Amino acid sequence: MATVEVTDASWQSDVLESDKPVLVDFWADWCGPCKMIAPALEEISDELADKVIIAKMDIMENPDTPGRLGVQGIPYLALYKGGEIVAQLQGARPKSQLKQWLEAEL
Repeated sequence: MATVEVTDASWQSDVLESDKPVLVDFWADWCGPCKMIAPALEEISDELADKVIIAKMDIMENPDTPGRLGVQGIPYLALYKGGEIVAQLQGARPKSQLKQWLEAEL
């Protein structure tokens, strides 16, 4: 399953009301580290499709939610379960570290 785009408008239904855990990648087009981890997140999304939804939110196109959550730096990954944030990670990491961190939190 490929990553899904989340917007300010779809935040409630796509993330907070999801039956599955959702990992949200807050990113921007101008962010080099964000672009570095994007392919890894796509691969992890396919590999862990039965366990987690990986969503991406462009902070430039959707400023309300990141602003409300206090996102101060990107890439910023936040894992939600049952509408609550349960883990977070800031900064780029190799795919192996991203996957290991996510699997440990699931």
